Amino acid sequence: MLEVLRSGQLSLGPKLAEFERLFAARVAAPHASAVSSGTAGLHLALRAVGVEDGDEVVTSPFSFVASANAVLYERARPVFADIDPVTLNLDPQAAEAAITSRTKAILPVHIFGYPADMPALEAIAQRQGLAIVEDACEALGAKHADGTAVGARGNPAVFGFYANKQLTTGEGGMVTLGEKTMKERIDSERNQGRALDMGWLDHDRLGFNYRLSDIACALGIVQLGRLEEMLAARARVAGLYREALTGIEGLELPCADEGGNVRGWFVFVVQVPHGVDRDAVVRTLAASGIQSKPYLPAIHLMSFYRARFGHREGEFPVCEDIAARSLALPFFPEMSEGQVTRVAQVLRGAIGR
Repeated sequence: MLEVLRSGQLSLGPKLAEFERLFAARVAAPHASAVSSGTAGLHLALRAVGVEDGDEVVTSPFSFVASANAVLYERARPVFADIDPVTLNLDPQAAEAAITSRTKAILPVHIFGYPADMPALEAIAQRQGLAIVEDACEALGAKHADGTAVGARGNPAVFGFYANKQLTTGEGGMVTLGEKTMKERIDSERNQGRALDMGWLDHDRLGFNYRLSDIACALGIVQLGRLEEMLAARARVAGLYREALTGIEGLELPCADEGGNVRGWFVFVVQVPHGVDRDAVVRTLAASGIQSKPYLPAIHLMSFYRARFGHREGEFPVCEDIAARSLALPFFPEMSEGQVTRVAQVLRGAIGR
């Protein structure tokens, strides 16, 4: 970072290209474009696959709201489909049932770092002539059953580098891509629509200020060099939680890696037993000095989406059940076994009451 500051070139400098090259190599993707946030990456990726005014994009209602909002940026409509009750990812059968003549793309979310069923979704997209944009903002380090890293299947895949992610630049994101022409478009549009061979004040398309500074890229390069260590630390904490929480009747833990799929640990989210007041559990934990959070709410039941599209309870029962019971526990790489044990003890008591 000091090297960047001393160079005087704080943006669009050599660290940008270096970070992109190293990140692409890490996930074995042909190309990568660094952007100012995961949300910005989703917006540019949707534009790159041709989503525009009046189109529909099938996506998950169980996600951070940015995955749906990015569709609206292009005046398209997010069409939700229910989720798988085990992986919590977009259910391929539900996704296919939601496709209409206006559908342009499918936007699966690798929720909480667990790989979505991309082979099934890609087969649907191929049959229906649709594009795919992957929301991998929570899934750095995840792998599919065939050993392919999330982000390396050739679809535009978007990673986020917010402060709570596996790798952070404070704010920032990356789009991995299979096509050079798509990278060129995203590189232009993140920089106000200016192509690399154009003058500073010449622009040949609509663009945005979605650049990632060289200062942030320098931080990302160093983080990338420590990524395996950081991923292992998160997996260690997840293992401690899984052991400490085993045996609490009705408590649902994150699904284990199955069939060769590997999770890139982002958060540790459980579902409290049916009949237990999740919000009361949050308050009990807080009274003991333990922060927790309902995570995530169902997007379609947020006030904006209710008012805009008339969504209501009962549309996506699996998502709604999971969202009503989900609870994110404290989770960070340096968490000690004693801290995990204390959280588990207080949580066990709260559920018991």
